[in-house]
Amino acid sequence: MARIGVLAVSDGRDHVHRRNTGFIRSKADEFTAALTAAGHDVVTGGLVATNTTATAAARSVAASSVDVTVLYYAVWAFPHFTMLAADATPGPLLLVASTDPTEPGLVGMLAAGGALDQIGRAHTRLWGAPSDPGLIAEVGAHASAAAAVGSLRGSTFGRFGGRPMGMNTAVANTDQWMRQFGVDVEEIDQYELVRRAEGPSAEAVSGRKWLEEHATVHYDGDRLTPELVERQLRLYLAVRDVAAERHLDFSGIKAQPELTEHFATADVAEALLNDPYDWNGPKAVHVTATEADMDGALTMQLMHRITGTPVLFADVRHYHPDRDVWDLCNSGQHATWFAARSEDPAENLAQVHLYPEVFFFPAGGASVQHIAAPGRMTLARLSRLDGEYRMQLVLGEFENYDARTTRELVSRSTPEWPHAFARLDVAAETFLSRFGANHVHAVPGDRRRELRVAAGLMGVRVEEWSR
Repeated sequence: MARIGVLAVSDGRDHVHRRNTGFIRSKADEFTAALTAAGHDVVTGGLVATNTTATAAARSVAASSVDVTVLYYAVWAFPHFTMLAADATPGPLLLVASTDPTEPGLVGMLAAGGALDQIGRAHTRLWGAPSDPGLIAEVGAHASAAAAVGSLRGSTFGRFGGRPMGMNTAVANTDQWMRQFGVDVEEIDQYELVRRAEGPSAEAVSGRKWLEEHATVHYDGDRLTPELVERQLRLYLAVRDVAAERHLDFSGIKAQPELTEHFATADVAEALLNDPYDWNGPKAVHVTATEADMDGALTMQLMHRITGTPVLFADVRHYHPDRDVWDLCNSGQHATWFAARSEDPAENLAQVHLYPEVFFFPAGGASVQHIAAPGRMTLARLSRLDGEYRMQLVLGEFENYDARTTRELVSRSTPEWPHAFARLDVAAETFLSRFGANHVHAVPGDRRRELRVAAGLMGVRVEEWSR
């Protein structure tokens, strides 16, 4: 959850403030208690009733590294207190009004908001009873989005390899990333991974045995052998070690064609990097994009920071018009977590098959195959239109079918690869005409609200679809 600063703003007349103090505290305390109960870390700055306390309280709250600051209005409040507090608060700002009609909290918020409008200070206005679940959820969404966007600033993306197979949408402008998102890009040659992944590794052997125990491995003695699986696992270990040494926050691996034709595919490495576990137990997710897709990785990192879960990476492979269902299928990573979305790795891996790689990848290795578990999903992608970023956003539902139907559907594309069958809240004509990439990303649940807020904080236009 997020860290939220709360300052309650009052009337500047001493006798009015004294009269209102108990009322303000009761409303503000109920509001902060509801936020705390929702799991947020709340930092309170007390009551603001003078120009000096407005500045001092706001600076004190800001010094606590809050993700968002709430100015709370239970009564009429002098607007210049809000102006001073806002000037001392560099981060995102929410104005929240109590809707108790016995006191003019809405009036105080509107007067303050209008003043902020006049100087161009961005803010969001919310209102409701102090512990109203809808209000608390809305404040939480803004705070979570602000925390996610804030976490991007000062982070580093590790780009292993360059542009894959002429894919322009996988390459972004590093200056624009730093200017708009505060993200640096560390360029690393894939040879560094090959160099580190050469030679035997006892840890890779342990990883292979773990996969053999919990997943189904289809060795064929050619494209998929124990030696090739260990090579793929050494690739995973190489990325993990480089990320730790160079302090990479998220990554992307080009793979095609150099690794896929002369070393091994990165599928196993990418799946495990995006998983919240490996054979050593629980671990942090290291968001890693297939084909070094920069905007894909940025989308995934933002979604991961909002949800805390792994993020799906897939090609928009096929549309089944008779079912109104999309097959999201890609040779790279679907984290194995998506197979059952369980906290128990064994439950997820029980649904996973490691198949020999197909003809596209002569170096061989394992393709990490499974069918994504059903449930409501949010699908999104940061893409660029004439150089300007946009967030394309749609709600969907992952579906599962009986074994016979599943076999028939996967056989229409590439059965050895992972699949997510998605029903999207958008017409196929709209999606195919306007979607800005071949890769799409997904997280469980309806997280559109947080993503809308995050896009606004990043200066990104939202293009949201719904039937």
